[in-house]
Amino acid sequence: MKIKTSEFIISAAGESQFPEDGLPEVALAGRSNVGKSSLINRMLERRNLARTSSQPGKTQTLNYYKVNGIDGSLYFVDFPGYGYARVSKSQREAWGKLAERYLRGRKTLKLVLQLVDLRHPPSADDRNMFEWLSHYGIPMCVVATKADKISRGRIPQHAKVIRQELGMPGHFPLIVFSSETGQGREDLWSLIEQEAEIFDRPPSEPPKVGQETENNG
Repeated sequence: MKIKTSEFIISAAGESQFPEDGLPEVALAGRSNVGKSSLINRMLERRNLARTSSQPGKTQTLNYYKVNGIDGSLYFVDFPGYGYARVSKSQREAWGKLAERYLRGRKTLKLVLQLVDLRHPPSADDRNMFEWLSHYGIPMCVVATKADKISRGRIPQHAKVIRQELGMPGHFPLIVFSSETGQGREDLWSLIEQEAEIFDRPPSEPPKVGQETENNG
């Protein structure tokens, strides 16, 4: 992916604020501190374009980042982290309804990246999100972040635990990623390019956990 420009567009608190230009959208979901902002910055090769909230779990908006590439454009849509302990029950319910309407009804949504921490088994929230997306048949890929925090030799075992805990089918894409080293960046861009259908190129097989993802970077 050759990026010309990238920019923050809007923190959308409701559907009326969603962009209406019809560009493909790739959403990022995961618990707080899993590294969504860091992943966006690494994918776009920008140091501080996406910034971590000073109050994780409190801001309930969809953050839109527009990516202008050589061959096309798309949006990264950053979801708030899992867990809404710092907001009221009514706020949680309102956010949940907005998130569900977006995920199930947004026609421009092409792919959901579910981020999990490679170092630890998936949480109950991780499992619930994976099951929910799978139930509704929403195109998705699991991205295991913070790969630089464990030794390379232990990556396959940690990836295996994530697959088992989430109940992932063998063919389901799981990309090992490090925002520090860039490991997995090219594999993830390849999948995004394919799923977003914005590039005039032959389709390729979605990457899986294995030699091609673990040795990248």
